[in-house]
Amino acid sequence: MKGSEFVDRVRQVGRNRGIPVVWDKTRGKGSHGTLYFGVSGRTIARITKDELKTGTLHGMLAQRGLTLNDLYER
Repeated sequence: MKGSEFVDRVRQVGRNRGIPVVWDKTRGKGSHGTLYFGVSGRTIARITKDELKTGTLHGMLAQRGLTLNDLYER
């Protein structure tokens, strides 16, 4: 999964659950930005054309209390 796809899928989860999701590319350096999911926290995400490493993806999901299944539910 690419970083932009991760952000899009987290936004979809937020819409489905009624949770505010904000992407702020000004709060990061280079290809990084801050993804706010709800009011309690944030995750730094990398937006590139490359695939995210598995450990990085799972780490970002754990920070937000999500699983891969949450990203693929419709």
